[in-house]
Amino acid sequence: MSIKAFAELNCSVARPLSFLGERWSLLVLRDLFLGRRRFDEIQDSLGIASNVLSQRLATLVEEGIVERRRYSEHPERFEYRLTEKGRELQPILLALLRWGDAHTAGPAGPPLETVHAECDHSFHMVPTCSHCGGEVEAANVRSRPGPGATDEQRQRHQRSRAVT
Repeated sequence: MSIKAFAELNCSVARPLSFLGERWSLLVLRDLFLGRRRFDEIQDSLGIASNVLSQRLATLVEEGIVERRRYSEHPERFEYRLTEKGRELQPILLALLRWGDAHTAGPAGPPLETVHAECDHSFHMVPTCSHCGGEVEAANVRSRPGPGATDEQRQRHQRSRAVT
């Protein structure tokens, strides 16, 4: 199945992967979160081919995650800024960063620290329940069909519960 085919699935993980799962997309977003806004800054940071970066940025603009703003008319130049929709991806990148720090950082430790501006301390992402505030981890999470589930998805869920 192609990555674009994920957009057709009735799944809130697969659909975003149809554009965020493209090679380089998350690293482009990382650079935008780090304050790189201009094409050449992002390209220099990533060492990515200009045609590939153009495609990734175009996809992110098309999806409403990034907006393109002119900063020079002669020559015409643009910068890229995260939209509200794009800024809402920060917890995902922070969670990936936490996982990477825990499982892939070298012996010297993580190459980047995230700092909470309000208390000036480094932190790592901790997922919490939006209802009770409790920490969320694999052992205390389960799923059930949501309002957008298809009949087939509801039946599959019922079958899987009967097996366990």
